[in-house]
Amino acid sequence: MLYVSALSLLVIASGPLLGHAQTIVAVNGTASHPIPKTLWGLMYEDISHSGDGGLYGERLQNRAFQQVAPGTTQALNSWSAIGGALIEVVADTIPLSSALPNSLQVLIPEGAGEVGVENSGYYGIEVNPAWTYNASFFYRFPSILPSGSIAANISLVGAESRTTFAASSVTLNPTADWTQVTTSLTPNSSASDINNTFTVTLDGAAFSGVVNFGLFSLFPPAWMGQENGMREDIAQALFELKPSFFRFPGGNNLEGESIATRWQWNATIGPLVNRPGRVGDWGYVNTDGLGIYEYLIWIELMGMQPIMAVWSGYALGGASVPEADLAPYIEQARQQIEFVVGNTSTPGGALRASLGHSKPFILNYVEIGNEARFTCDFISAAPSTYRSYRWASFVDALQNEYPSIRFIATTRYNNPVLAPKPKSYDLHVYQTPTWFRQNGGYYDSVTRDGTTFFEGEYATTSTNSSNLYGIPEQGRLIYPTVQASVSEAVFMMGFERNSDIVFAASYAPLLGHVTEHQWTPNLLSFDSEQVIKSTSYWVQQMFSANKGDWYLPSTLANTAGTLFWSVVKQDTPLAFILKISNAGTATASLVFELPSAVASSGTLIQLQGSATDSNTPDNPNLIVPVTSTIAAKQNLTFTAPALSLSVITVPLA
Repeated sequence: MLYVSALSLLVIASGPLLGHAQTIVAVNGTASHPIPKTLWGLMYEDISHSGDGGLYGERLQNRAFQQVAPGTTQALNSWSAIGGALIEVVADTIPLSSALPNSLQVLIPEGAGEVGVENSGYYGIEVNPAWTYNASFFYRFPSILPSGSIAANISLVGAESRTTFAASSVTLNPTADWTQVTTSLTPNSSASDINNTFTVTLDGAAFSGVVNFGLFSLFPPAWMGQENGMREDIAQALFELKPSFFRFPGGNNLEGESIATRWQWNATIGPLVNRPGRVGDWGYVNTDGLGIYEYLIWIELMGMQPIMAVWSGYALGGASVPEADLAPYIEQARQQIEFVVGNTSTPGGALRASLGHSKPFILNYVEIGNEARFTCDFISAAPSTYRSYRWASFVDALQNEYPSIRFIATTRYNNPVLAPKPKSYDLHVYQTPTWFRQNGGYYDSVTRDGTTFFEGEYATTSTNSSNLYGIPEQGRLIYPTVQASVSEAVFMMGFERNSDIVFAASYAPLLGHVTEHQWTPNLLSFDSEQVIKSTSYWVQQMFSANKGDWYLPSTLANTAGTLFWSVVKQDTPLAFILKISNAGTATASLVFELPSAVASSGTLIQLQGSATDSNTPDNPNLIVPVTSTIAAKQNLTFTAPALSLSVITVPLA
């Protein structure tokens, strides 16, 4: 977090605070600086099932029994038996692969009827008749082989009604070797809810004995048809934000609770049978079905660029790799970057090309670790390993290899002082609506010395400053509110004003399951069939879709007040874009004295509501922006409703 005070730089505009009926905003026609193309984007990590069970298109949970203890009840998470079958996760004597040593063993009793297994998905499975699902699994008969081929039925079934919505039959051959079967499922109707399961059943009269299963999959159509890609509705909602960058893979989930469980790029590539997964840092297993290659392909399809993090020698459990032992980890980070940008004559570039992308990806920014400010000890005499050697060891080696990449530090700005001096910092802040309104000048007084800033995480988490990370009963938000979102807009206006040094900003967290979450609030919430666009989502979209090209200085607002604005100029088509946040409980009138003649009308996009209004699963569209036409002139008078964000686009005459 960057602690700066800009109060001495801010002047009070004429307006309601001085007893006037209107606030006069004089807009300077000479731009102070261009607005970076990268200003608004997305911060991502797999938290609250935002990856597995969220953005990743796979619908089956615990599909390959990764990182579980065989023989335990927990190993059967999301799985249950059908009919008289007996099921257990076992360490297979002939594993599907070294990465996937466990399998689901199904014992079919003699004389049984229809028996098998079912998976409840990530807290339900959507049944959509407009989709064709790709389904698959591996199987083998470990002991007694059937006398001939037998049929297995793969279905989507209502968990309680037992209604079959889609079904397909596949043939299992009598083999002790692992064999994959694939099929497609097209539902004949939709289900009334998401309480549905994926089933695999056999006729117990045709075979009694043991079947081992591994790596199941149920995949609806992915966004833009990407292989092993993204869930359509979530990806589309993110696309509609018009983001310019994607920060990945985290966040805390990069670091691992231990050095051994850190995120490792090379364990997330290639065939799914070669991906062991890992116990993530938010209480559940990450399949790593979404690997570095899938992220990069999707980033490219979205028209974004990556801000990629590399592991920097520290795990959340407190372990730091000693300085003398860092070399292999630095090399792993170097290889990660080479995979992204290396030409095909390099091992990393050749590996990337073998997966289908011979051209290097764009990579301009790399973070060294995550939130090192929490590991820098400013009180005791014990030095932070990030400060004392980890930052220097990583950045010296990587900057020398990749001089065109800007490497980002994750401590506080100049606290501690790092050597070599970082070119950029990633700063995070979670605060109250009042704090965000009062800190629109956060970066105003920062020395312009070539250092740039990435506000990588920010959000209103509570209305109570003593409960920013606490419980809802004490003010912690479950979903963003109108009050929170229009206050965040003030902070974002400060990014626009200071975008000569703030090159990127992203709300966090990005995604969270509506019930299975570790953090609130989230920009987008979801369950197995719907996506809820929060009030903060709409604020982010209103800024990103109306970014402009040049920042125009104007009369500054009073940071102790509730009325704020920002003015930018757009090149194509030529227009002024005015953003007005009224975080107060009364309407406010402004007059914008624009620097040149404008057209007689413009466009108004407006978000408004009561302070505690939220978009929720029960009412996902309670608060949405409304677009209308507005009369315009060079001295433009505008009345901002209470608790609102307004974006006015006025073409130049």
